[in-house]
Amino acid sequence: MPLHTLTPAVVLALTLAPLAGAQPDGSGAVLKQEFIYETAPFPSCHASTLAETKAGLVSAWFGGTDEGEKDVGIWFSRHEGGKWTPPVEVVNGVTGNARHPCWNPVLFVPDLRGPKNPGVEDPLMLFYKVGPNPREWWGMLIVSKDGGKTWEKPQRLPDGILGPVKNKPVQLPDGEFMLLCGSSTEDPEDDEWRVHMERLSKFGGKWDKSPQINKDPAKLGVIQPAILTHPGKVFQILCRSRQGKVAESWSRDGGKTWEPMRVVDDLPNPDSGLDAVTLKDGRHLLVYNHTRLGRSPLNVAVSKDGTTWKMAAVLVKELGEYSYPAVIQTRDGKVHVTYTWKRQRIRHAVLDPEKFQPTDLPKLTGAP
Repeated sequence: MPLHTLTPAVVLALTLAPLAGAQPDGSGAVLKQEFIYETAPFPSCHASTLAETKAGLVSAWFGGTDEGEKDVGIWFSRHEGGKWTPPVEVVNGVTGNARHPCWNPVLFVPDLRGPKNPGVEDPLMLFYKVGPNPREWWGMLIVSKDGGKTWEKPQRLPDGILGPVKNKPVQLPDGEFMLLCGSSTEDPEDDEWRVHMERLSKFGGKWDKSPQINKDPAKLGVIQPAILTHPGKVFQILCRSRQGKVAESWSRDGGKTWEPMRVVDDLPNPDSGLDAVTLKDGRHLLVYNHTRLGRSPLNVAVSKDGTTWKMAAVLVKELGEYSYPAVIQTRDGKVHVTYTWKRQRIRHAVLDPEKFQPTDLPKLTGAP
C-alpha cells in the first residue's frame, strides 16, 4: 500500500510496530553518543561519512538550505583533543557560471605505505557528487595530504564513473586494483535504480566498472552498496532497495563478477540508506533502520557469515528521522557510526563490539 494512502493513525502504528516486543538496545555496547556540532551556518544536513587518519577521526556531510538546493556544499570536521572542530565547507558545486548542489560525500584513507614506502603519508580521499539531482550528477574527488587541514584542487572523475556513491570503498589486497567501490545510478529516463561496482587501478590511476548487477530493476531496484569482505577473495554487497528489504549480491572472484541480486528476508529496508563493515575478528556489522516504514529506529546487527543476522544494539528509538549511517572500525577496535539526526545535525556514536550480546532480530508486525 503506498504511504500516501495510509491514515496518520496507521502510519504511526507501522512506525511504532518494530519498537514493540523484544527490541534490545545493546546499551552496554554503546559507549558514547554526541553531536559533531551544536550550531552551524546551514539549517539542514544529511549523508555523513567518516574515516580515521593518522591524527584521528574526521567526518563530512552535505549541508545547506535543504537537500537538492544550490547552496548545498560538503562540510567537514576533525576530532581533535577529545572534541570536534567547528564545521567548515571544503567544496561547493560551483561550475563555471553555474552552481549545483553537492551530494553524498565518502571519506577514505588508502594504505599507500607498504614495505617500500614506510614514510609515505596516506592521503585522505573525499569523494562526492555534484549535479542538479541524483539522476544527473557526476563524480568528484578532492584529496588532502595532512588529514583534512588543507585540500588540493577538486577533480572530476571520468565520464561514467561516480566513485563510491554513498558508502566507503574497500582496498583490494592483491595489488592488481587499489579500490573496490560500490556505485549505482538512478536512470533519468525510467527512474529505475541500478547497482554496479567500480575499481580504481592505483592512486590517481585508471577506473573500470562492472556490468549492472540487478538485471531487472523494475522488479528489484537497488542503490548504494555497502561492501563486506570474506576469506578467499569473496565479497558481499548489501544494498538499499525499493522492495522493502535489504538486497544482496556475492562475488567469488575478488569483485570481478557478481551473482544475481536477491532480497534478504530477515532484513527490512524502508527505502533508506545503510552501511556495513567487516570487523577485524571476522564478524560483519550492519547499521540500518529495522522497520518497514519511516527512518526510526536505527539499529546495529551482526553476523558471523553475512547470512544469519542478529540484533546487537539500537542507537535511537524515538520518532523522527535517524538515517543514512556510516560505520568504520578504528585501530583500537572500537566501532564508530555517524548518522543524520532529524536532518538538523550529525550524530556520532562509539561502540565496543566485544560487548555485543546478540539476540534474535525483532519481529515486525502491521505490514502495509
